[in-house]
Amino acid sequence: MHQHMGRLLESHVGTTDVTFQVGEETFAAHWPVLAARSPVFMAQLFGQMKETTTSHVRIDDVDPRVSRAMLHFVYTDSLPEMDSSDEPAVAQHLIVAADKYGMERLRLICEDRLCDNINTGTAATTLDLAEQYGFRGRKEACFKLLKTPGNLKAIMDSDEFQRMTTRCPSLLSELLANVAP
Repeated sequence: MHQHMGRLLESHVGTTDVTFQVGEETFAAHWPVLAARSPVFMAQLFGQMKETTTSHVRIDDVDPRVSRAMLHFVYTDSLPEMDSSDEPAVAQHLIVAADKYGMERLRLICEDRLCDNINTGTAATTLDLAEQYGFRGRKEACFKLLKTPGNLKAIMDSDEFQRMTTRCPSLLSELLANVAP
């Protein structure tokens, strides 16, 4: 079924239901599919939050490539193929979008992907997101990586670590409690 739904999205057949303006890009979709997959879309398209023009929805706070990946997920229940260097950033932004649109399964899939790909370059940002969104598994995976000699020092020297400590100072004491010998 997911393959059929994916082909429906790719073909644009019947996608006059609703369009999304994301930056300079426009995405066409089917409102019943969106409403079935997201309680927020359900409310926007049918409920109290119903947009004044349900045929066109503007999204200003989601990058077009993230929107494209989210729509792919809505229709196929899977993430699209991504360049391995791009995947962590897209997955991090997808978590935020999934949280915004009430798409728990997408959030969990992205969390798993990020846990599998934590490294010294992504650990500070991943830990920051884990704290913001309550991802216990991701925090533990970051702490495990930071226990390895040299990793903590490498991460502490990064700009991302400095931003994380400014935004989530309470995370420092938890970090020390988990990585200190």
